[in-house]
Amino acid sequence: MSPDERMGPDDHLPPLLRNQLVITSLDYAYNLIRRSSIWPLMFGLACCAFEMICTAAARYDFARFGWEIMRPSPRQSDLMIVSGTVTKKMVPQIVRIYNQMAEPRYVIAMGACAIGGGPFKEGYNVVSGVDKFLPVDVYIPGCPPTPEALIYGILKLREKFSKQSITTVPWYRKETQDAIPVPVLGPDIFDPRRVSEIRERTLTPKPEEEESAADA
Repeated sequence: MSPDERMGPDDHLPPLLRNQLVITSLDYAYNLIRRSSIWPLMFGLACCAFEMICTAAARYDFARFGWEIMRPSPRQSDLMIVSGTVTKKMVPQIVRIYNQMAEPRYVIAMGACAIGGGPFKEGYNVVSGVDKFLPVDVYIPGCPPTPEALIYGILKLREKFSKQSITTVPWYRKETQDAIPVPVLGPDIFDPRRVSEIRERTLTPKPEEEESAADA
């Protein structure tokens, strides 16, 4: 047998392209496993949570897609479905639970309230979208969305899984990923990462205030 006959089908490829084929194969297997074994967090806020519960019940039964049962602990979950009205008093708890989830983790904003405040947007105690505090992967509009819409949203999340590579995802990078700071609830709620911006805007006088001071 000649040396050429003993070479495998990929041995004629340049080393860089050969490594790329290996990574692509690993990505395919890794993403296939992840998208077929999603474990949602048992977590609901308002009326959208009832539609989420229906999706897990016998009629729709999203376990047939491999998403299985909802987990009671954030440390056993990789998907948070924010289903309902997000109030300012609830945001610190939502962020704290999100930080307790292990990577890779994803967030679905389910319903008009979670996306942008919904009919309560003008209320003093409602956040205009959970994406102001958490990275949202899929938005599911509706008030409330149907169970079919939630299933479609999770299918779209599966498509996102298929496009990810272990060479670019944040949870396989060498640098440490910092947790999201828990928002502070006081007279209003604010992100601790914006403290310097808030201080600057608060201490800097407005143009009309400077004019009134000059007139005085």
